[in-house]
Amino acid sequence: MNPQNSASLDASFFDASPFDVSLSFADTRLVENQRWSTWPASTPTERGPLPRPDWVVASAAAVDTELGILKTGKEADVFLIERAVPGDATQRTLLAAKRYRDSDHRSFQRSSTYTEGRRTRNTRDTRALAKKSAHGREVAAAQWSFAEFAALSRMHELGAPVPYPVQVSGTEILMEFVGDGRTAAPRLAQVRADAVDLADLFAQIADIMRLFAGAGFAHGDLSAYNLLVHDGRVRVIDLPQIVDTVANPQGLDLLHRDCVNICDWFGRRRLERDPEELFGDLLAASFG
Repeated sequence: MNPQNSASLDASFFDASPFDVSLSFADTRLVENQRWSTWPASTPTERGPLPRPDWVVASAAAVDTELGILKTGKEADVFLIERAVPGDATQRTLLAAKRYRDSDHRSFQRSSTYTEGRRTRNTRDTRALAKKSAHGREVAAAQWSFAEFAALSRMHELGAPVPYPVQVSGTEILMEFVGDGRTAAPRLAQVRADAVDLADLFAQIADIMRLFAGAGFAHGDLSAYNLLVHDGRVRVIDLPQIVDTVANPQGLDLLHRDCVNICDWFGRRRLERDPEELFGDLLAASFG
């Protein structure tokens, strides 16, 4: 082909819009607690399910700014992140960044209970896990992040009220921030409610548990501390230990424990609910 003719080809033959970052890279200097968005480095399987919410910022020109810590936990810490394109007020969002610790720095020691029935495809990773090497500890931490990301994606697709999972990268999950402004929504344990509101909250939680059970899963560690209440609606969080109630030999025991935990919490607030009745309902949803 003649180079001149090639140069004159219509620009529509190549859509450069995904790569249009104008002069943001040249004009932006990162400061402490900032990094370039990790979105461009993620693969399609490391990104949230389609269709993505409009608020997801996918521009390569975006900057991630760490604003503070939201929560410290047994196996991970959660930070508040702003992902924004400098100078563009339409591309700005708040995210929760959950970062898993390796096994040397976590206090959660019951992981084998939840991982029964799961498989590691990479044989090198399997050997490293067995030897508990440095690489094995990194693999173990990443396993939890990818397991939670997959669970959030699956439950989001089923319509469960979970934070939308934006992306996963190594030991970090970025997900929808649930709250007002920069203030996170309260956990159920922090909510003061009257009898009517408590009954409504219990009904919402039972519906969530029923949806999980109908898909063959139990949360596995459900309590008033991993349920958020935002604008009167319950959102479920902390899903790394989600359990397949068929593949995991302890799946039904963990499902039953979830029922007891939730009913006990409401019972201490004088809303009596029968955990055995709830468990029976969930079994019907699972196997009916």
